[in-house]
Amino acid sequence: MTYVITEPCIGTKDASCVDVCPVDCIHSAPDDPQYYINPEICIDCAACETVCPVNAIFFEDDVPEQWKSDIEGNAEWFKTHETGGAFRARTERHT
Repeated sequence: MTYVITEPCIGTKDASCVDVCPVDCIHSAPDDPQYYINPEICIDCAACETVCPVNAIFFEDDVPEQWKSDIEGNAEWFKTHETGGAFRARTERHT
């Protein structure tokens, strides 16, 4: 299981979640409207969920029905974007 960033993040793109992630699994590109969580790296710690100012982050099983497609959308983003899999220092995490 993993956490998922859903539609309420679109247009807000607050980086609080990026700052608290202990495994650096939250990424985005400059032109993207939101952040995405890599399901293969996420350790289900919930640190990101508690700091999200727009309540856009949910545990995969708890994603509201209207945003279920975001589960696959988060995973798909990492199939089409190279993040290098390398850990970024906090000062390098913002796009």
